[in-house]
Order: sequence, then structure tokens, then C-alpha cells
Amino acid sequence: MTVNELISQFGEQHVAAFFLVLARISPLFVLAPLFSSKLVPARVRGIVAVGLAIGIAPIVSKGVHLPLGAYDMTWLVLKELLVGAAFAFSIGALFAALSSAGSLLDTSIGFSYGSLVDPLTGNQSTVLAQLYGLVGTVVFIVIGGDGWIVRGLARTYDLVGLDQAPDLGRLVSAVDASFAGIMTAAIEVAGPVMLALILTDAAFGVVSRVVPQLNVFAVGFPAKIVVGLLLIGATLPFVAGWISGELQQDVGAALNAIRVA
Repeated sequence: MTVNELISQFGEQHVAAFFLVLARISPLFVLAPLFSSKLVPARVRGIVAVGLAIGIAPIVSKGVHLPLGAYDMTWLVLKELLVGAAFAFSIGALFAALSSAGSLLDTSIGFSYGSLVDPLTGNQSTVLAQLYGLVGTVVFIVIGGDGWIVRGLARTYDLVGLDQAPDLGRLVSAVDASFAGIMTAAIEVAGPVMLALILTDAAFGVVSRVVPQLNVFAVGFPAKIVVGLLLIGATLPFVAGWISGELQQDVGAALNAIRVA
């Protein structure tokens, strides 16, 4: 079916609303966790995006008259992409923090020497970064995070409608805060294990001074791996609870940042 046939069957306003909603949804499948996973084929992600747009567009376009000029539609599409990208980035920053926490621990333990292709993102990643990413994905699915994100996205239309402009200053500030908070969140996740590894290094430093004949590098490396893996296993349940609470905060922060100018 061509665009002209769509317009003749559904009307210009409905078709325009559909494409605008699709523009706001699309960044989810590039930046948001699970939705942007490389494990999901691009065609499937596209079908899901179109399905969401078909379901949301008739609701959010009710009572809204959209300008259909070329300049106006270009501005509206760019505005929708910006709002969707800001919302998706705020959510995606959580998984970036988990990946950063895993990378910090990989460097501390020594796993950074071996890296693999992360099946979730398709990028080169270290072992523990993948572990934390997979744990985050499992928790995200179990707590119904996908539903939270879809409901949050639908809620953005109550804050900034199809024909309204967002407060750009507030959006930029929220994205900046999300980006700045990635390393802070990563240290919150990896901090206990990193502290234990630092104490382990310090203990082996003392041992090397007391017993110079001991090959600290030969003994210390396996010991750090054992200590690190034991503590990671002990802290994973707490990390799962942290992910659940942080996801709710991120959705709320993303919605709080989206306001009409």
C-alpha cells in the first residue's frame, strides 16, 4: 500500500500522527535496554515499533490538529525524535552503568586481558561487563521493565503532545545528568568488590615485604580471581534489587524532564 492510498483511506491527520508517534518510539529501539538488543532481529524490532505506533497514534491524536506543511512536519518529526531520544537515553544510562561497573571489575581482577563480543549490544566487551549486562536484562524482564517503559513513553504524550514543543533546556539538563551519573552508579555497583580487591592487593603487598621469596604475582592473581568471583556472587542479589529501584527512578526522572516549553 502506497502513502497516497494510506492517506485516502485513513486521512491526512491520522497518517501524520502515525509517523510522528513512530518517530518518538524509534529511539527506544536504538538506545533503550532490551528494545535495542542485537539478539532481536532488526525486522522484529521494526514490526514492534510499528505495532506500538498503530496502537498509540489514535489515542494521542484525538482532538489534535497537525499542520501538514513540509516545514512544519519536518520540525515536528525532529521534535518527536528528540523527545524519544531523551527518554530512551535516560533509561539506557542504567545499563551503561552496569557495563561500566563490569569493566571496572574486569580491570581490577585481571579479566580485561580477554574480551568477547557482547551478544546484547554486538560490541567488544569484557567478561564481567557481559555478566552484569545479562543480569540486568534478566531482572529487567522479570520485573516487567518493558511494560514500564511502554507506559512511560505513552505518559510522555500527556506531558508534551504531538503539536507541542518541549523545554529544550530541561531535556538537555536531564540527558547531561544521566550521562554524568553513569560512573557514579557504576561505582555504587562495583564499589564493595573493588574495595575487597584493593584490600587483597594491600595484603599481598605486606606479605611480599615480610616474605620476599614469595612470588606474589603467581599467588596474587589466582587469589584476586577467587576473591572477586566470590564477592560478585554474594553481591549479585543486591545488584538485582538496585537495578529494580534504579529503573523506577530513571523512568520517573525521564518523565520529569519532559515538559512543555
